[in-house]
Amino acid sequence: MAQRHARLEPVGDTDPFTPDAARQVRVRARSMPADTHFEPHRHPWAQLAFCASGTLRVRALPEGDEGERREELTYIVPPSRAVWIAPGQLHCIDVLEAAEFRTLYLHASLTPAGWSGSRMIVASALLRELVQGLDAQPLRPEREALLMRLVHDEITHADPQALAVPMPHAQHGDKRLRALCEAVVRAPAARTTLAGWAADVGASERTIARLFQGELGTSYQQWRQQAALAHALPLLAQGASVAQVAAATGYASESAFSAMFKAAMGQPPSSFQGR
Repeated sequence: MAQRHARLEPVGDTDPFTPDAARQVRVRARSMPADTHFEPHRHPWAQLAFCASGTLRVRALPEGDEGERREELTYIVPPSRAVWIAPGQLHCIDVLEAAEFRTLYLHASLTPAGWSGSRMIVASALLRELVQGLDAQPLRPEREALLMRLVHDEITHADPQALAVPMPHAQHGDKRLRALCEAVVRAPAARTTLAGWAADVGASERTIARLFQGELGTSYQQWRQQAALAHALPLLAQGASVAQVAAATGYASESAFSAMFKAAMGQPPSSFQGR
């Protein structure tokens, strides 16, 4: 199916969705069909992307040949999670499953200390209700100001969720590590060991393990778990059985996959089926 391209972002100061000093949080709610794609872009305000239903993929992209980021990050976003995108961060979005898309645009001054780049957070029930309240029109100015403050406070204190798949920098990263990561992402069902993957790219297991820590700041096993989760969530959203998803992500048993999933997501995989 061909991708549908759409404009997601405000286009300037006169756009009603552009945050400013007076109205620092703007909400945009849209129903988006599957396969909708938003081209790479950046903007001077922060963004929080999540969905009331459906599944998104948000990619935070490296910037320039000498950019501060050493890798790109891919987030698979179910309704219980949201992705924070800092002002100026290059990013793109794909709708994997038809989604009730919710986008918050926040004035750059609301960026919490240390929140550079992108991160995934838990989208609490309170945050979702606050966004729904802020999207209601018309709003009394006093109520709108209160909801904006509460939304910002809930985001700032949200639990982080390390659910991203880091990829080595395409230009400056080790080509063997990049090839291995791309191979795993392409074939998540493979049960190949790290030694096997390393041999495929012409390196020793010790060298690849060192590269994972040096370039991505994680072990292979931790990175492999993130890749499995990223692949599993869309399959569960499509209604695949837990056994099918376990096999598709390289787990030898349904119970092993379920234990990993619940530890990472806080809910069993069955909670995400058919979403």
